[in-house]
Amino acid sequence: MIKTFVSGIVLGVAAVIAALYFIPLVDQYREVSIIAVAPNGGNAENFHVNIPMDRIMVGDRRSKQPLPPGLEWPNYRILDETRTELFKIRNSRNAVVGVASRLAARSDAFGDVIEWVLHLPARGTMFVTLNPEPAGGGRTGAIRAGTREFLGMVGSMSERWVADTSGAADAGEGRIHLNTTFMARASGRIQGNAP
Repeated sequence: MIKTFVSGIVLGVAAVIAALYFIPLVDQYREVSIIAVAPNGGNAENFHVNIPMDRIMVGDRRSKQPLPPGLEWPNYRILDETRTELFKIRNSRNAVVGVASRLAARSDAFGDVIEWVLHLPARGTMFVTLNPEPAGGGRTGAIRAGTREFLGMVGSMSERWVADTSGAADAGEGRIHLNTTFMARASGRIQGNAP
């Protein structure tokens, strides 16, 4: 009787392992990456956010209509000049490929800070800091860190707002364009010219 019981447990565990191997529980679809070669030899990839359709969350102390409704921003004095947003990000084919967060903060000690985190589920995550002063119709900054596919990458990103002037009934306010250029760092130095 004990041998039959133990044999049943062993066969059951083996059957579960075999089922998990051959029948995936999660079959995550990966959108094809649209990457171009940059003039300096790196990779260039463009994303955008349609406002307000792709905005998932907005948090700040002054917001009269927080998103999602009922969101309560922490009542800490240090967060008075902080705004956090969460977006769906799209590629140039307008397909949603991931999510991004944008943090904008003002501090007497550190000055203005603008940071983006772009997460592409099947590829990895990029952390980017931007220069708070706009120049040439947008802001530019550097990729500071990355995971998985973006691990060890160096490069830049620009953020540019483009208002929608189409006048279409279903048009939004506009788009945030995020243009990235990145390349691999090799043996302590950057391959090619830094963007």
